[in-house]
Amino acid sequence: MSAPQNNYLGIWLMCATAFIFAVQDAMSRHLAGEYNVFMIIMIRYWFFASFVIVVASRQAGGIRKAAATTQPVLQIFRGVLLALEVCVMVTAFVILGLVESHAVFAVYPLLIAALSGPVLGEKVGWRRWSAIGIGFCGVLIILQPGFGVFQPAALIPLLAAFMFALYGLLTRYAARHDSAAVSFFWTGTAGAATMTLIGIWFWEPMVPGDWVWMGVLCMTSAFSHFLLIRAYEVAEASAVQPFAYLQLPFAAALGLLLFGETLRNNVALGTLVVVGAGLFTLWRARQVKT
Repeated sequence: MSAPQNNYLGIWLMCATAFIFAVQDAMSRHLAGEYNVFMIIMIRYWFFASFVIVVASRQAGGIRKAAATTQPVLQIFRGVLLALEVCVMVTAFVILGLVESHAVFAVYPLLIAALSGPVLGEKVGWRRWSAIGIGFCGVLIILQPGFGVFQPAALIPLLAAFMFALYGLLTRYAARHDSAAVSFFWTGTAGAATMTLIGIWFWEPMVPGDWVWMGVLCMTSAFSHFLLIRAYEVAEASAVQPFAYLQLPFAAALGLLLFGETLRNNVALGTLVVVGAGLFTLWRARQVKT
């Protein structure tokens, strides 16, 4: 029998996960502003891979079962794609800040909805297509092309959103044949291998104080993934997914308080449009399934 569902607990777990993700983003912005982005992400992935291997070794069947997949190319590609997406997004934090990076990145659920047809063969009705179109209008409000203030750097978090959406779709595709434990194992190990091949060439000495921040970042990364897994274990995904959007206001608040960032009116308005459209697509997808 499946475990009983507890949506209220799942919602609280997702809220905690969103907050920790936002704190991680702030620490990543600080460290990547002082050291090379590739090195910071490489160290994170070393810890992440170690966490994944420890978890796998404690399960029935051990590492052999966790690594058993009939689609290794897809699993490796997923891991590589996510690692590169993290690099792109942390670069956006350094260049644009947390507020504007997350404002643009919030479009990723709309990208998932738009790409679910060609990638997964899912049907997307006119209501969701309308929401997708409105959401992209929100992105244009944020970017303000043609008004003399457009920053080409704003395309960096948009690229990260596309990469993360593709990663999410490929994860759903992989789930047709592999368990979540298998996908989790390959996400950590393939990502760590990728970042080691890249990041080792950009190694820089780090002062002791920043090693403390690096350690906290690594530990919170593992803990946040544990909370995320638990949230999806105890509750319906459609019930908790909307609360993942809380990462945006949490990260924006940290950007305003810790890094002296500003919230421009067009960014606030565009973000409301994007988030509203994204929440509608989540609600509509749930209605279609019921």
